[in-house]
This record gives sequence, structure tokens and C-alpha cells, in this order.
Amino acid sequence: MTAGGSAGTPYDEALATLQAAQGPVPERSRNMIALDADACTSCMLCARECPDWCIELDSHKQTVQPDGGGRPRVVHVLDRFDIDFGLCMWCGICIEVCPFDALFWAPSPGPVATSLVDLLQDREQLGGWLPAVPGREPP
Repeated sequence: MTAGGSAGTPYDEALATLQAAQGPVPERSRNMIALDADACTSCMLCARECPDWCIELDSHKQTVQPDGGGRPRVVHVLDRFDIDFGLCMWCGICIEVCPFDALFWAPSPGPVATSLVDLLQDREQLGGWLPAVPGREPP
């Protein structure tokens, strides 16, 4: 079973045929972008640096009281993180500029899109690619 679909679909059969002909997908291939939402601080560097403007994110401010006492801190909480793969050119700038290692290349083939709406991946879908990231511990 792949991260993007269920086992036995025509897409999986086509992928198996392609991999048999070309070999396994290399670890550093640029197939999908995975998001670790817990590591994202909503700094918006990825969205600002994206040449295609395919990343949209929303956040809100929340006051957090430190455990050991002290002054309350204001932090940004991620509400929405979307990547439109219909616009994305897989350049990897978003991954490179993220100072908190919240974005990763996942060497998994993306889902088959039957419409433009299917190319828009939200926070949960992008987080689903995290187990495929090589050398990364599951959350």
C-alpha cells in the first residue's frame, strides 16, 4: 500500500510496472513534499520564497504560559497549510528555506489526480507523507 492510495488500484499497478522497468525510487527523488505540522512555526518563509506562490498558510496567535513560570509568550499556531501541486514546480526552495525543518522531500509517488481540486493537498495529506521520508523518525 502506498502513502497516497490504496493497494490494488490501477495507479499502483502502473507504478509497479514502472519501478520494475526503472528500478526503485531513489531516496533523494523529488516526488512529494511532506509537512511536519508540529515543527512549523508559521513564519511564512516557505510561502514568501516560493516562486510559484503555490503555498498558502493561515495561523492565529495564542498566549502560552511557560511551565516554569515567567512571562507568557505569544506563539503562532498553524491553522491551515496547503500546497497546490498544480502550480508547484518542485524546485525545493520551500524545503531549503525552512529554518525549523518542517518540510521534507518524500520519495513517494503522489496521488493520481482526476481533477484540479485533487492537486491541492492540505495539512493532513502533507503530513501523511512523513513516514516515507528517509532517515526521519516517525512522530
